[in-house]
Amino acid sequence: MSRIVYVNGEYLPEEEGKISIFDRGFLMADGVYEVTSVLGGKLIDFEGHAARLARSLAELDMAQPISHEELLAAHRELVARNDIDEGLVYLQITRGSAGDRDFVFPDPETTPGTVVMFTQSKPGLADNPAAKTGLSVISIPDQRWARRDIKTVQLLYPSMAKMAALAAGAGDAWFVEDGVVTEGTSNNAYIVKDGKIITRELSTDILHGITRAAVLRYAAEAQMEVVERNFTIEEAQSADEAFVTSATTFVMPVTEIDGAKLGDGTPGPVARRLRELYIEESLKSAI
Repeated sequence: MSRIVYVNGEYLPEEEGKISIFDRGFLMADGVYEVTSVLGGKLIDFEGHAARLARSLAELDMAQPISHEELLAAHRELVARNDIDEGLVYLQITRGSAGDRDFVFPDPETTPGTVVMFTQSKPGLADNPAAKTGLSVISIPDQRWARRDIKTVQLLYPSMAKMAALAAGAGDAWFVEDGVVTEGTSNNAYIVKDGKIITRELSTDILHGITRAAVLRYAAEAQMEVVERNFTIEEAQSADEAFVTSATTFVMPVTEIDGAKLGDGTPGPVARRLRELYIEESLKSAI
């Protein structure tokens, strides 16, 4: 059976889903996106993703062409129609198509935005084998644009970094700017030293991760100490543990950085506990 996708208010078989060749998302990367995880057929952290979506659109002076209620209904409808138990819902909104290519933004009164959604089935999302072994990461210079807090579809450099990691036999890459780690290619980065969870503070330099916010909240509730500050690759290599967070990996331990193993080379207790907490608490609040 063909996957059902959402395109501008319509539910269609994926092979029938089409947008204009003049869509600004295609021509200019003029669009934003969100990815919401699904566990047990329910949406994880949906309200956080919806709020960040609204913020990203506002930062780009882009109209929101779909209401919060319609957005939630569409997510649920796609999960149901595609029988998703564990997986993802991808949402992308662009500034639309004015019928030709132009650097100037089209008038939102006459050019509606484009809204596309689709699902990805990911059985075993919660029980990811990588969480038991941990990731290896390499460091790479951060050459992205300066507004990383906006979740845009400009993902070429992160894709290049993922490929560099793959070529090096690693699972992912961490970006480094001015001597300190910003974040991972598609995740927020953390180290653990002497029981303290250390991660970069929020700014325009990193994405304001929805999973990050939830994990830090659960850490605080569990009486874990969190310190928001910069850290270097060298400091990370000498840490007791490291991990990343994202909507698709939840809490994923990192066990090797630029060839240096952390501790005994296996996931540490803090990362393991935070992953357990995140999944447990997220399932309680899933909608």
